[in-house]
Amino acid sequence: MRKAAFMILWIILAVVFALYGFFIYAVRSGTRFYLVWMFMGVLCAFFAIAARFHWWSQLPGILRKILIVLIILFGCVFLIVEGCVLTGFRKKGKEHLDYVVVLGAQVHASGPSVVLRYRLDKAIDYLKDNPDTICIVSGGQGVNEPFTEAEGMARYLIFHGVPEERILKEEASLKTIQNIRYSMELMDNTDSVGIITNNFHLFRALSIAKKQGLTNCVGIPAASKAVYLPNNMLREFFGVVKDFLFGNL
Repeated sequence: MRKAAFMILWIILAVVFALYGFFIYAVRSGTRFYLVWMFMGVLCAFFAIAARFHWWSQLPGILRKILIVLIILFGCVFLIVEGCVLTGFRKKGKEHLDYVVVLGAQVHASGPSVVLRYRLDKAIDYLKDNPDTICIVSGGQGVNEPFTEAEGMARYLIFHGVPEERILKEEASLKTIQNIRYSMELMDNTDSVGIITNNFHLFRALSIAKKQGLTNCVGIPAASKAVYLPNNMLREFFGVVKDFLFGNL
């Protein structure tokens, strides 16, 4: 009975993950991370088959113990990293900064992606309240983008009333560490800098910025859409692990 329950659970998870992967694909997120969700769906389907044919009980005892330890270790790492990511949700920012850097994300010919609009709208509010702050929009051109992310962001900001002379464009970066590093080259000073990005991305962005020498920078979290949050949080887990292994954090 218990094995049948596990089989049903794995089937449900397989369907949920696969459908969510198709959803992420359909909304044109700009990455191929939807494949991770589909892979997880396939993996759960495999576990359902394994439960049906009792493959787990047929494994040698030592192998089962090793797999259990690895699963527990992965679970602990996952929870720790996601806990760190969640700290970015609580950042409050700071008024009267010299610069704010808006990190790029997917742009379409029709305008910024949903994720990027949240960042830009946060920047617009901040710039209206802090008229002396200079805004750096940071992002190069991906293979599936009609122009650089910085250009798309600048157009959006100008359309919404931000004076062009308050905007600096950094158009060479293709990843977060480059966003930070290349944006620093546009600053006359680094007395006070704010990093504007979505709440789920802020922990990693801020950690990278401080590692690059922006010790007096603060995070300004933009919102994110709840339906995309599972995808963003899972993707961020891998991003944090990758940057940690490469020494960027």
